[in-house]
Amino acid sequence: IPGFAHREAQTAMAQAIAAVIEARETLICEAGTGTGKTFAYLVPALRCGRKVMISTGTRNLQDQLYHRDLPQVREALGLPVRAALLKGRANYLCPHRLKLALDDPARHDAELRDQLRQVQEWSKATRRGDCAELALPENAPVWPAVTSTSDNCLGQTCPEWQACHLVAARREAQAADLVVVNHHLFCADLALKDEGFGEILPGADCFILDEAHQLPKKSAAISG
Repeated sequence: IPGFAHREAQTAMAQAIAAVIEARETLICEAGTGTGKTFAYLVPALRCGRKVMISTGTRNLQDQLYHRDLPQVREALGLPVRAALLKGRANYLCPHRLKLALDDPARHDAELRDQLRQVQEWSKATRRGDCAELALPENAPVWPAVTSTSDNCLGQTCPEWQACHLVAARREAQAADLVVVNHHLFCADLALKDEGFGEILPGADCFILDEAHQLPKKSAAISG
């Protein structure tokens, strides 16, 4: 990797994580700034040969890990590990709700109509349907109109079921060797399992929680 420099703390952290994965034990690790913790856990995660789930503190870190750090380390190691990115349903374009919104232009103001045109153009090219691909604010008024909730999702009765980006992302996560999620989704999955309402995430042999000190806050937000 260009510009890579050896760091003893990073090597020690990677070795500790590798040993814990092998022994199926638990490790709480605090790494100071500059340690290079992302590479320190990615190397053993990619090499262990088990299904690994990595959870990050925010969606921005999730995207950075999946789109930048993970490919870099995977290429350097030369390992054909299948990886998947999985977010909550509100992060994926719903083709059915987009069609409904486009069919009812009279209800929309000028700003929303402009945003809908942008989403429509993007929808023709996107493969994942991840809303982060489009340069619109997270709080843009268009997103509630073109994404689904658990209440308005039609499930398998939806006419766009075969084109559903959320379903595709979940299938990809089921088949992957390594899945990148975020703490909000991770805690939501735990809450569903605890209440006996099923699950959101696939099972895994190993869980790596980056920025784990943020978990209590995320968990409280879900339970609240």
